[in-house]
Amino acid sequence: MDLKLIRNLVRIMERGEVDELEIEDDKAGLRVHLRRGPSGSYAQPSVMMMPGATAPGPAPSGSGEGTSTEAPARAAGMEEVTSPMIGTFYASPSPDTDPFTAVGDRIGDESVVCIIEAMKVMNEIKAECSGEIVEILVENGEPVEYGQPLFLVKTR
Repeated sequence: MDLKLIRNLVRIMERGEVDELEIEDDKAGLRVHLRRGPSGSYAQPSVMMMPGATAPGPAPSGSGEGTSTEAPARAAGMEEVTSPMIGTFYASPSPDTDPFTAVGDRIGDESVVCIIEAMKVMNEIKAECSGEIVEILVENGEPVEYGQPLFLVKTR
């Protein structure tokens, strides 16, 4: 499934105040179901395998922007790297190693920027944008929500 398409659909959901959306990709054998919770935040997306399908690739990284109750949109030329899941944010692969990124670091689309632990599984999160890390918005070990901004990136 095209992750940019999913991101765009989430943005459409936010702007149009759509509460629920289901996408089915027969070719890939996947079905994604997004539903907004009562407070306007998104519930954990469910990705279902259809019979006879092979296992999906890596989990989607980043999606959606904040809800209308959050701070106003960031300045032009800035992009947020958001959490693709609920879990615990880790800035480095282990407590005794350097963080994946720091303020001022240049990153590319495939750069791993953090790990989110969900149900005892460590998920590497890729930036999916290129630029310079301007701000790290969460602390190491802090719980994060689906769609929560993690990093602020000044794009090229």
